[in-house]
Formats: sequence, C-alpha cells, structure tokens
Amino acid sequence: QVQLVESGGGLVQPGGSLRLSCAASGSIFRSYAMGWYRQAPGKQRELVARITSAGTTNYADSVKGRFTISRDNAKNTVYLQMNSLKPEDTAVYYCNAPTSRTYTSGTYYYTPGGYWGQGTQVTVSA
Repeated sequence: QVQLVESGGGLVQPGGSLRLSCAASGSIFRSYAMGWYRQAPGKQRELVARITSAGTTNYADSVKGRFTISRDNAKNTVYLQMNSLKPEDTAVYYCNAPTSRTYTSGTYYYTPGGYWGQGTQVTVSA
C-alpha cells in the first residue's frame, strides 16, 4: 500500500513560481516511476511530468522548459518545480504512482497507476 500526500499549491501571479511536493509512504517508493497530473475545470486529467526510478524525466509539451520534476528517494518525495506560470496552468495537481509509459506505432502513451494523492490547487491569476 502506498499513500501520497501533496503540498505546496496556492495562488500565484502570472510569471511566478511554485514548488509542489509529494510525500510517499512505503519503502517501494524508490522502485516506482512517479507522475504529476493536473485537472482543470471541465477538462480531462492530463500528465504534466513523469520521473522514473532512475531519474529519467518526461514532460508534456505545454510545460517543457518551465517545469522540472525531481525526486529524493531518501525522503520518499517527488517534487514539481513550476516556473513562468501561466493562467492556463491553473488546475488541481495530483501525484501518481506508478506512472507507466508504453510505446506503440511511434507514439508514447502514459498510463497512471492506482495510487493518487488528494490533490493540491494551483491558481495562476493576477
């Protein structure tokens, strides 16, 4: 059993920064690929970033160059550093484990695992 607890959300002005944290329980954390998803009102939940147990990262095109995912296995924690925030980044952000990736016909597909955090609200507004 894995429990995920997010923190760090809040209200920020456009162009600002936030760092989200996801603390995981369980010793198997370090073997999992971890993901950050987000869901805006009226939209489907989408993958923002993923990091493997080895530290390989993947990002949605919309956040590349602005967001950075990292992990500290000693602290059982994964982070999402968000810079140059835009109003369209406004959403509830969720931590997920294990986030898998498959490759079919030239396209990568990301599938969330069964463990979710409770979510943390990020609002980007002037």
